[in-house]
Amino acid sequence: MSRVGRLRAEISAGWRSFARRRTAVFFTFLFPALLIVIFGALVRTDPGGGGLFAEPPAYYVPGYLAVVVLFTPLSRLGSEVARHREGNRFEKLATTPLTRGEWLFASTVVNAAIIGLASLLILGLVVALTGAGIAFSPLLVPYVVVGVVCFCGVGAMLGSYTDSRDGAVAASNAIGLPLLFLSETFVTAAQLPGWFEPLMALSPLTYFARGVRAATAPEVAGGGDPTVNLLVLSAFAVAFFALGARSIPRTD
Repeated sequence: MSRVGRLRAEISAGWRSFARRRTAVFFTFLFPALLIVIFGALVRTDPGGGGLFAEPPAYYVPGYLAVVVLFTPLSRLGSEVARHREGNRFEKLATTPLTRGEWLFASTVVNAAIIGLASLLILGLVVALTGAGIAFSPLLVPYVVVGVVCFCGVGAMLGSYTDSRDGAVAASNAIGLPLLFLSETFVTAAQLPGWFEPLMALSPLTYFARGVRAATAPEVAGGGDPTVNLLVLSAFAVAFFALGARSIPRTD
């Protein structure tokens, strides 16, 4: 079987596996929607009022997108790799022409398709429920895709180095929650201690948030360049994808 055929078969199997899991479908599509309803429509933002959610609604669009761009790859890839290890599936994979990089690439394509659909739902709800004035920039597509590639690599590493599926999920939450709130998504840099600001540059999600904000709402983005942020995020994605593919065990 050719490489294209192998990838097509693995992508098809991955998509069917996701569609059969109702819990996964629920958390991927409905959980972000609930966040938007609670924080966007019920709590609402208070521009100029100080504290949390003191920015215009458009400021928080990257945060809502980050919920799926960050958590879905971390939890799905982490638990999937751990599940394959528990079932000795990588030992069987080693006897096939499908390489570890191809397996991770196919899983990343499935996640990109899922998260792309979820992102469309999120953007529609944000505009409808919060009245956020955003521009639908063509840069949104590469930002979502590159973000998925980056965090799929991280998820593969979590699944490779934790001892079980529960451990992989726990690790994804332990990493994902701090990143979600400390990467200029829902909390601005001005609301954090001054000494912490340089540490934000170590988070790939920071560049995702800054870039998406600059592309969709430049008036609230603080003058960031979306292209530069995309390039930095791409560098993170290449590095983490390579590390993720390398971390996947050949045998168990």
